[in-house]
Amino acid sequence: MAKDKEEKEVKGKEKEAHYGAEQITVLEGLEPVRRRPGMYIGTTGPDGLHHLITEIFDNSRDEAMGGFANDIEVVLLPGNRVRIADNGRGIPVDVHKQTKVSALETIMTVLHAGGKFGGEGYKVSGGLHGVGASVVNALSVYMKVTVHKDGGVYMQEYSCGKRKAAVKKIGNTKYHGTITVFEPDSTIFKEGVVFDWNKVFSHMRQQAYLVKSLRISVIDARESTQKYDEADAFYFRELAVEAPSQTFYFEGGLYSLIKFYNQFQKPIHKNIFYVEKKVEGVESVEVALQYVDDISARVVAFANNIYTSEGGTHTTGFKASLTRILNSYGRKNGIIKDNEDNFTGDDVLEGLTAVVSVKLREIQFEGQTKAKLGSQEARGAVEDVFGSAFEAFLEENPEDARAIVSKVILALRARKAAKAAKDSILRKGALEGMTLPGKLADCQSDDAAESELFIVEGDSAGGTAKTGRDRRTQAILALRGKILNIERARLDRMLGSEQIKNIVLALGTAIGDTFNIEKLRYHKIVIATDADVDGAHIRTLLLTLFYRFFRPLLDGGFIYIAQPPLYKIKKGKEITYVYSEEEKVKLFGSDMPMDVEVIEGSEPIPEEDEAESEGTEASEVKGKNSGKKVEKLHVQRYKGLGEMNAEELWETTMDPARRILKQVEIKDAQEADKVFDMLMGTDVPARKSFIQSNAKLANLDI
Repeated sequence: MAKDKEEKEVKGKEKEAHYGAEQITVLEGLEPVRRRPGMYIGTTGPDGLHHLITEIFDNSRDEAMGGFANDIEVVLLPGNRVRIADNGRGIPVDVHKQTKVSALETIMTVLHAGGKFGGEGYKVSGGLHGVGASVVNALSVYMKVTVHKDGGVYMQEYSCGKRKAAVKKIGNTKYHGTITVFEPDSTIFKEGVVFDWNKVFSHMRQQAYLVKSLRISVIDARESTQKYDEADAFYFRELAVEAPSQTFYFEGGLYSLIKFYNQFQKPIHKNIFYVEKKVEGVESVEVALQYVDDISARVVAFANNIYTSEGGTHTTGFKASLTRILNSYGRKNGIIKDNEDNFTGDDVLEGLTAVVSVKLREIQFEGQTKAKLGSQEARGAVEDVFGSAFEAFLEENPEDARAIVSKVILALRARKAAKAAKDSILRKGALEGMTLPGKLADCQSDDAAESELFIVEGDSAGGTAKTGRDRRTQAILALRGKILNIERARLDRMLGSEQIKNIVLALGTAIGDTFNIEKLRYHKIVIATDADVDGAHIRTLLLTLFYRFFRPLLDGGFIYIAQPPLYKIKKGKEITYVYSEEEKVKLFGSDMPMDVEVIEGSEPIPEEDEAESEGTEASEVKGKNSGKKVEKLHVQRYKGLGEMNAEELWETTMDPARRILKQVEIKDAQEADKVFDMLMGTDVPARKSFIQSNAKLANLDI
């Protein structure tokens, strides 16, 4: 019996472990895209949503890169729809030999179908996998493609990747090109189908710089109430609908882009270097650069017009060639003395604004995100094209050349001074037992994943935070006033600041060329400052420090901003915390009710209802029916963290179960860089103009 039971158990396990053909699922058409959208667009969040626009736009832009189009229009329509039109050749509508249906239908409904896999359809394109249009179709509840080609107008509509009817001719035309309208599926993009105008605007502006003489129009017609029939015009702008719009057109290519990036900077040499050339194996190498009076480097790279945020072989070739040429020129012309070291890669990058763009027929990226170029031929092509052209530039512009090399010599000397200062600090910290600063109240945990560092403003708030914190996982570092503005400070001067030195030592990552994110001691770094102008300034100074010298902490999502409450509302024993003026308005309306008598905070509050900190505003609610007992309502206004007691600070700002933290993200690194330059740099007129333009948007606590 025991043996029979054992055999049954074994057979049962064999049945459970069986893995046969009947268990293989075959997904038809575009169903794989709808099942696993993240595999095709990265995420179903806002980035993935905006990627749909990029995919359709890229098809139009590739027509322009091939010389077949020069005018693209992108329109945000009411009802979460997007319309993209170009005056290219128009998608083919004749019957495809393999699929036996229209080429248009094939492109829109079949994965890996398109004109970018071979032949002469496209010499250069941004698409690598050929899945763009069909993926957008699969993830849209509505899509319509209208093609103007060979004198005829052809149209086909789709829903969730499936055609509604065959391609049909709907009229005659004098135009040529393609118009695509799509509406993303809200069941796929569950965070909401809301397009960010600034994100779309910035991307299209960047693309206009990358394709010379290409006109790109962007229109935001989402709020328009005018009635119109989009079929009446090829371009939406021809309908004369009132809506915000912007048109980009640059004949200078990357030369114009450098001027745009440096608009708030002071150039150290007059002429912008620029070269564009085709070499064997690479359709185009385009490089532009200019040095400015700054210590930060901005090297932006593109491959087939795709922004490669992690660089790749093209940037490797550029940096190697730049370092070699500047060393050679400096030695040959006696600018670098015999007793001075050669420049390093870091030296030649200081103060540099450069854009590198390559266009290749066969392109390879490292990883699915296309963030890093892997094509090996790009390195040699960039080195050769840029190297020979930059050598000629230096010889032909001796004043510019001397200014550039002198700038790099200053960077070399500053690097040595900074290294000495940094080594001195770290050596003293290690040898004298001062690895952690005295102002740091560290946590007990050694696990960085659960440890938090609160950077607070002032000794008062620091003392309260130390008392109210969870000592096991929460560390407190109190700052004395405002830290140094490091936007234009070199590392040696920066490390001379006691407060910045304390932050560096507390983080544990070191700084500069010895920075190591693996040694980060806290995976949550929380900036906790007062809700006033000074607090906002300190927060900005800290963000500038992290952006310029600890960028991986921002990219890794380790930086947060605490949101302490503005008001504590107490009615009897019931306590409510209000974190914004908007919440206060929802609670009381725009003003206190007429039957409320406001009592100044300086007047005594009855013992049983006494607010727990100074500087409060209190109001007494008097009921219209005097026969009923009415509880007093006290509204306490917090002007600083130090006004809270330890219990209040814990339950509102530090308790993981109840607090509100905002994670700092960089969605557009180039735009962020420009804003930091403008707000924290030396261009006073630009900063004044920005403040005047945005003054009405500020929420000031005066």
